[in-house]
Amino acid sequence: MFTKAITKKPCRALIDGITTSMFGEGTPDYDAAIRQHDEYVATLRELGLEVTDLEGDERYPDSCFVEDPAVVMAECAVITNPATDSRNGEKHEIIKTIKQFYADDQIFFIEAPGTMEGGDVMLVDKHFYVGLSDRTNEEGAKQFADIVGKFGYEVTTVPVTEGLHLKDFVIYLENNNMLVSAVMNEKEAFKDFNRFVVDADELYAINSMNINGTVLVPMGHPKTQKIIEDLGYPVKVMDTNEFRKIDGSLTCLSLRF
Repeated sequence: MFTKAITKKPCRALIDGITTSMFGEGTPDYDAAIRQHDEYVATLRELGLEVTDLEGDERYPDSCFVEDPAVVMAECAVITNPATDSRNGEKHEIIKTIKQFYADDQIFFIEAPGTMEGGDVMLVDKHFYVGLSDRTNEEGAKQFADIVGKFGYEVTTVPVTEGLHLKDFVIYLENNNMLVSAVMNEKEAFKDFNRFVVDADELYAINSMNINGTVLVPMGHPKTQKIIEDLGYPVKVMDTNEFRKIDGSLTCLSLRF
């Protein structure tokens, strides 16, 4: 059960955000992004979360993707070490907010040469799956495992070969159910889950998000929406098209705890 979330408004520099153009092309429209972000925050509040919505930061075009510079759980928070120069400074900015919720002895850090971004970190009960990607390396994953192991968590690493982050290609919906790409469907790490393979033309919808039993699903993905509805989850359709243009999706836009 989530009770809190941290979000961060898009800045005007959003148009300069990093993109692989995997999920969409074009330049984000700032005003539309603000409207979509406001609706996202309002939805989290409607679902019972107390949301701390931070102001945008023009120094960091991608900083609305607040999930990446930190990983949070009940026992502690881990400040990550983003791999790209344009995003690395975000870790310093998030600390001030993290300290509103965690004591100093509950805050840990991924140190160079380790790199990590929260989009590569997926929690299932007391088990973390950490993607090894261009943004998260083996040293970062090892440091993370050492930190969270103190609190009884296990860690399994999973190679990310398709794109940016792990959670772009596998997401846990609860109740042992997972949305996966065809590639992630073959991973040994996920063999014991009920896996639902998302069609290639709807890969962006893998990053749906369960908030206290209601699943947020990106607009325009009817086949994936039907999979989720057929599993019995209430669904809330969200427009994240402006964030999609720079590889952003639902989980990227918040830290939930």
